[in-house]
Amino acid sequence: MRTAGLTMTHHTSRSQFFQKPLAMYRPAIERLASLDGAIRNADLAPPAYGLVNGIAIIPIQGVLARGVPCFCDGTDYDWIRAGFDCALADPEVKAIVFDVDSPGGTVEGCFDLADHIFNSRGIKPIWSILGESAYSAAYALASAADKMTVPRTGGAGSIGIVACHVDISKALKAAGVKVTYIQFGERKTDAAEEKPLSDAASASFQADVNELGKLFVATVERNRAMSASKVRSTEAATFLGSDAVALGLCDVAMAPNVAFQALSKILR
Repeated sequence: MRTAGLTMTHHTSRSQFFQKPLAMYRPAIERLASLDGAIRNADLAPPAYGLVNGIAIIPIQGVLARGVPCFCDGTDYDWIRAGFDCALADPEVKAIVFDVDSPGGTVEGCFDLADHIFNSRGIKPIWSILGESAYSAAYALASAADKMTVPRTGGAGSIGIVACHVDISKALKAAGVKVTYIQFGERKTDAAEEKPLSDAASASFQADVNELGKLFVATVERNRAMSASKVRSTEAATFLGSDAVALGLCDVAMAPNVAFQALSKILR
């Protein structure tokens, strides 16, 4: 096991995932939305990777973010980067595998890390081996590798961005609660959940989501050598193993252990 030090910050569930664009599969968002209150992160283990037959194995598991709340059982983007950089520099590491099973996560940190992985191609073989799923932000990262494998029952895709705004103004009114904002700047409370979303705020958020969506499409276009129109035509849908391969989202459908053995044979 290889490790290196890393500092981290603490966030709440709301500040981390709500009122901002996400690159996450919708069922995972619904799970987060069912949680309430501030939840501090669990202490993050130092960056590490397993080393088997000269292959570094780096997990990309659960919800992805910078500073992952303890309830998510997820992976920190900076943790992935640190482990990846250590593996690149380790002379004992002959190849790197991302062990992927994730619904995606936050936008912050995702595309910079995807760029870093893509720009590191050619130093050592980099494979993304899907355990079951690589959706949204997880797909953005996995697609940056040299090769992607997906099991027949696994899935890939969800190439899209979503933002959530919760309007609790009617519930507050029914409860006899009135919230008054004292603010400087008319748009300061655009995302406040205690009032309806204005047309101007909605248009602004949609513009942000559109720009991030274009960035996502361009990232996959580069990573997978696909046309932007073909990437966009997926409309953020998810695809099972053979369908994902047929679309060009993955390279081959095979079980994770078979994929690992195939990489090991190449290295001999």
